[in-house]
Amino acid sequence: MPRRLKIKLSKQPCVIIHRAAFRNDKLVYVACANRKIRYPVRDRSRIVYIGTTKKGARRIASSAAAKGEELLYEHGMKELQFNVVTCTRRPGVESWRKLERALIIRFRELYGAIPEGNKAGRFWRWRDERLYFSQDKLDQVIHALG
Repeated sequence: MPRRLKIKLSKQPCVIIHRAAFRNDKLVYVACANRKIRYPVRDRSRIVYIGTTKKGARRIASSAAAKGEELLYEHGMKELQFNVVTCTRRPGVESWRKLERALIIRFRELYGAIPEGNKAGRFWRWRDERLYFSQDKLDQVIHALG
């Protein structure tokens, strides 16, 4: 008779989705690693990706799978935590895209490079994002997550 197969249950949940991901469809999400990553100017940050979606939690879940495959193979990286960042709406303005752009530009100013998982944003310059968001509030979000 063949040996029975062993079953192993993971102690940590693989994916957790909170209500915040369903309150708005158009939002910005930030992926944070379990350890801090070295960036050129400042020492380290846990932020590894800043993205945007107009499809809500579905896009965050697919991005978690894609970015997880890309980033989790680095030494010491064991988990990615995705946080939702939203802002108020203004008619005729895609405010969630402005927020993503402002966060990436401000992150690059603080740390000397865009987050490790991002490809776009290396050469972005401020447009009208400063009219919509204060630099202090952007810094608070980046430091709270990173």
